Amino acid sequence: MFRTALRNVLAHKARLLMTVLAVMLGVAFVSGTLVFTNTFSEAQKNSSQKGFTHVDVAVQPHTADRDNGAPGGAPLLTQRLLDKAAEVPGAAYATGSVDGQAFLAGKDGELVGQGFSRAGSNYFPGPDGKDARYPLTSGRAPQRAGEIAVDAKTADRAGFKVGDTVRMSVSGPVLPQKITGIFTTDSGSVTAGGSLTLFDTATAQKLFTKPGRFTEIDVKAAPGTSQTALKAGIDKILPRDAEAVTGQKLADDETRMIEENSSASKTILLIFAGISLFVGIFIIANTFTMLVAQRTKELALMRAVGASRRQVTRSVLIEAFVVGAVAAVAGLLAGIGIGAGMRSAIGADMPDGPLVITPGTVVTALAVGIVVTMLAAWLPGRRAAKIPPVAAMNSVHAVATTKSLVVRNTIGAVVAAAGAGLSLVATDESGLGLGAGLLVIGVFILTPLLAKPLIEAAGPLLRLFGMSGKLAGQNAVRNPRRTAATASALMIGLTLITGLTVIAGSMQKAIDKMATDALKADYVVVMANTYPLSPDVAKKLERQPDITAVSALRESPARIGGEHESLAGVDGKSVDKLVKLDFTSGSFAGLSGDKAVVDADTAKNRGWKLGSSFTVTYEDGKKGKLTVGGIYKGNEMLKGIMLDNATLTPHMTEVNDKQVMVKTASGTSDSAKKSIQKALGDNPAIQVQDKDDISNEIAKAINMLLNVLYGLLAMAVIVAVLGVVNTLAMSVFERQQEIGMLRAIGLDRSGIKRMVRLESLVISLFGGILGIGLGVFFGWAAGQQIAEKIATYELVMPWGRMGVFLLLAAAVGVLAALWPARRAARMNMLSAIKAD
Repeated sequence: MFRTALRNVLAHKARLLMTVLAVMLGVAFVSGTLVFTNTFSEAQKNSSQKGFTHVDVAVQPHTADRDNGAPGGAPLLTQRLLDKAAEVPGAAYATGSVDGQAFLAGKDGELVGQGFSRAGSNYFPGPDGKDARYPLTSGRAPQRAGEIAVDAKTADRAGFKVGDTVRMSVSGPVLPQKITGIFTTDSGSVTAGGSLTLFDTATAQKLFTKPGRFTEIDVKAAPGTSQTALKAGIDKILPRDAEAVTGQKLADDETRMIEENSSASKTILLIFAGISLFVGIFIIANTFTMLVAQRTKELALMRAVGASRRQVTRSVLIEAFVVGAVAAVAGLLAGIGIGAGMRSAIGADMPDGPLVITPGTVVTALAVGIVVTMLAAWLPGRRAAKIPPVAAMNSVHAVATTKSLVVRNTIGAVVAAAGAGLSLVATDESGLGLGAGLLVIGVFILTPLLAKPLIEAAGPLLRLFGMSGKLAGQNAVRNPRRTAATASALMIGLTLITGLTVIAGSMQKAIDKMATDALKADYVVVMANTYPLSPDVAKKLERQPDITAVSALRESPARIGGEHESLAGVDGKSVDKLVKLDFTSGSFAGLSGDKAVVDADTAKNRGWKLGSSFTVTYEDGKKGKLTVGGIYKGNEMLKGIMLDNATLTPHMTEVNDKQVMVKTASGTSDSAKKSIQKALGDNPAIQVQDKDDISNEIAKAINMLLNVLYGLLAMAVIVAVLGVVNTLAMSVFERQQEIGMLRAIGLDRSGIKRMVRLESLVISLFGGILGIGLGVFFGWAAGQQIAEKIATYELVMPWGRMGVFLLLAAAVGVLAALWPARRAARMNMLSAIKAD
């Protein structure tokens, strides 16, 4: 049986090629994901480990309460503690770190670096006058205000050199700085595309903390002193608001965080790889069903001469094993290439390191390819083994029985109904996901039932193409199960693409409406990447003659009734000109002194009404009493407890603004926007946005995410194309005699090509219509959950994009038919008629 299986594989090389490609693509996706994520994770971990070589024990503020949103502010470390740490027995020296955010403008005026990693810190000379963390490659360390050093990667990207004067911002006004030195660093954020700017310690403290205060103290152990022993000594001198951590623990924590982040990315990519493999299962099952059908008499003869059912099934599975193994090896090699290509594409933004190919990656790739292929081939093999030899020789089994179709349709209807029902009543993402999966499976089971009426509905259009069109329609429904499996592969990809598009478009509309409904302000001023703004920004804007109203929006943690709460501060005198809220009772007039306005949900949860009083513990630990002066309907942009900045600001340990809302006398215009930007020094780190800018920025982020998801789902669509090609090629082979007879009675080669192309087009459009329909349903079902959280959410049908998706399905049909149609047209007429 083994030799028979190998002979069949070699005898049908061309027929199995598409199956191998389908499996190979899925395996390549899986192995490429594993190679890239393992390589990236390992490189980051190695870079991170290097970053802790100069830290044996780190003294950090004890910020547990602060992280939980409690009042009190983050404690800072003192110069006195630094001096004491340096004198602990076993300590070689101690380094004080002052960390924050610093934004550099390039020569083109744009921000240097990318993402959220635009860091600022201090250069802290050790006993030898150098900071071991930041070896200088040129120039000298910054020594006074107005001087900085920049990392080598940033200098290379931006074209900076020693002696250049650059524009820099921390949280507000632009500060001109002279580059005195360029250094190297093992910081993972820098190698990932970020930037690091160093100041002298006094300047860094003025910008980021307070004079004589540090955010961390790093202690280097003297030779012969272990990290544990050094930590024990440092523990004895620590105040209550500080803690000591060994360098090894810091490195381990960093490694664990990198692994968690890498795991999340890996999971997302593997989900899409799984979708591609799931689509590939249809192709594999289709292929083996057709191959087994073509060898029916051969298998019957094997049964007649003594082969058991188990041996026949085993023969098909061995064949599948060989195909799966070849596809898995090819996919693994392709995946290694993909991983290497992704690493090269990231290039300088990725830490240095070798390509990582773990034994787990190899085993996973081989197992996935072989197991998926054998599982998909098991049902066709089992079905073939159950056919009685005499019936098989007479092809009695060729048509599915009425009973089998009734059973299939009944199961499909039950599963689809369960999936649809669960999708409608689901209250969370997991329930919706389960319902969606069941519905897709149910529709797939029902696809043979749906195929005939839907494809026959296209009959009038097909008849416009004459006999070729009529034959194409008949061929498409001749084998409903095969058509169903082929169309379902495309259906799955388009279901996901359409559903995501519906949700994204609806979310964009909801955000636009929210911005329009909630804001009266002409502009909102924010810091890049949502970092806090300096209070100087609002003060500077208040002095501009064309600006009629300004309000800074501030946030501060507090405690109310023993629970953590966030307080929002606004300018009580001007907020009503800048914000539009629907008050159920009271108004913005109740926002002054010890009066606050609260959103309806907060008031309901705490049992408050207009005039209610409550005690609040502010960020600085002081207590006060507030009265509810108004209750409004909150939204995603504005909600919670709002009070006057004059009341909130004195209790903030560090005053900064989340954003500044601005109203101008002339409204929104290019000149007004440029005037605001000029008043703020044309600072590239500060963004001046009107409602359209806010909407466009969110739309850009949504479209970027959609494009990434489209790219990941493209693999499933490519696999679906292979499925259509495979089905048509098999169909042409099966109908050799028929095609030969059609040629003999007068259908020319162009008519044969047209017939095959139209059949492919009909099958692809059938899958496209099902996919788009299911995608719209899932988008609507998911929207019902979103609407409960976002009041402005409403279903938006992306008709234009859905039209593009339908055209994509048609293009798939046309492209997939090119080779099978050409092959059918070039078939020798007499040889085809004589074919068995």
